[in-house]
Amino acid sequence: QVQLVESGGRLVQPGGSLRLSCAASGTIFTFNTMGWYRQAPGKERELVATITNGGNTNYADSVKGRFTISRENAKNTVYLQMNSLKREDTAVYYCNGRGSVVNSWGKGTLVTVSS
Repeated sequence: QVQLVESGGRLVQPGGSLRLSCAASGTIFTFNTMGWYRQAPGKERELVATITNGGNTNYADSVKGRFTISRENAKNTVYLQMNSLKREDTAVYYCNGRGSVVNSWGKGTLVTVSS
């Protein structure tokens, strides 16, 4: 099974930027859709952004215009560029890969937005 490993989370000040990476142990074409989700303390996991094999993207309203999801197929990696970060973006960010018979999650990377 293809494993997903997130990286890039850290402490960042409000208004700052951060890029998260999700590296797959195999080809990301195993999945029809790759995505980023997040879970803030005391809250349920929520969708942040998704990208299909065809490059179609979808974003949560709360991040539209600030976050960008992209993929680099040759590196089997998906990215989440986060700009204009807000305190409410603080959460553990999870990478997800979903296909017709698979649904894989990474272990998450912590993003803390604080001054």
